Amino acid sequence: MANIDCIGHILATDDGYSLGNETQSEPRLMKHEAHKVIPQVSAKVAVVIPCYRAAGSIAAVVDSVPDFVSLIVCVNDCSDDNMAEVLDQLAADNARVKAVSHTVNKGVGGATVTGYIRALEEGADILVKIDADGQMDPDFIAPLIAPILDGKADYTKGNRFFDLEEVRCMPTVRLVGNAGLSLITKLTTGYWDLFDPTNGFTAIHANVARVLPLRKLHERYFFESDLLFRLSTVRASVVDVPMVPIYGDEVSNMSAIKTLLSFPFLHARNLFKRIVYNYILRGFSAASLSLLAGVPMVLFGLIFGITAWMESAQTDTPATAGTVMLSAVPLLIGFQLLLSFLQHDVASVPKLAIHKRVQRLSALKSKQAPPVPAEDAIDLAGGKPWLKAG
Repeated sequence: MANIDCIGHILATDDGYSLGNETQSEPRLMKHEAHKVIPQVSAKVAVVIPCYRAAGSIAAVVDSVPDFVSLIVCVNDCSDDNMAEVLDQLAADNARVKAVSHTVNKGVGGATVTGYIRALEEGADILVKIDADGQMDPDFIAPLIAPILDGKADYTKGNRFFDLEEVRCMPTVRLVGNAGLSLITKLTTGYWDLFDPTNGFTAIHANVARVLPLRKLHERYFFESDLLFRLSTVRASVVDVPMVPIYGDEVSNMSAIKTLLSFPFLHARNLFKRIVYNYILRGFSAASLSLLAGVPMVLFGLIFGITAWMESAQTDTPATAGTVMLSAVPLLIGFQLLLSFLQHDVASVPKLAIHKRVQRLSALKSKQAPPVPAEDAIDLAGGKPWLKAG
């Protein structure tokens, strides 16, 4: 096991991360220097790299992973290039590298889950996910995992939109699209203080990963948003960490058309599930009453008002004051109740890390897990996520 045993300690502050040996009068650590400071905490850190059509870049990515990382799990997602040969060579040359292969393409989410499971089997304490295309600087791993090591977060993710100077250089379409996705993701996950929801540079504590239904996570590009939803159902603490993106000549495999067609439905599904899980099954409260009363009142006001307006237009007869009030009053009261629910939802964003509290639960779940059939245990790559691969 390679433990983190280093020279500095990153402390969380209101305005970012600073060196532990700084005084209050000294300047805080600059973003471009953050990777030079490694948390002075012992933990087994594993990096998971989903690999698809990246045979030309994966070697450089693996070589740049910091030495304090104990394990590098490279998952060949049935790539149609020479990825298998490249990973085999990397595993032969580097003892930290473990190569796992899928026999069918599972998508970035499916490959990440496979890597998570392998890392958990190897005893990792923190699971970091980066891409194989070289657009994520592995030196950023240290500040990314710092909030988890300090006990302030269960899951951390990069935020490419923190620095306004960097944001200016981004295409307008990217900015507008990410702003829209961020707003929708805030609503469907309940993490109202997050931005850049599709950022794939993430880290999660192993205890939290063990209590999540990994096999239910979306296997394609909705993976990051779906994982945030699952984290919200256990009220895990999630923290954004500012990062600087690296853009090259790589071409994304994500289809914009498929994204526009599938993401709205998936977000709507997760919103409904989150409300049922967090406001009815697990935490019935005054906010639940506001929601349950507000939705039917708004619907009644809208439907009754539209029906009355259409009837009035057809008969050329003005609606009476009573008819107008019967539509407007429920609509206004229902809208106020929904605003009250929304205010409660924004104020109840999880802030306390749960990975210490769920440690015993995750251990019990591991003991109570049913045995894996023999035919499944050798087919991790073919879609059985609990494979013990070599």
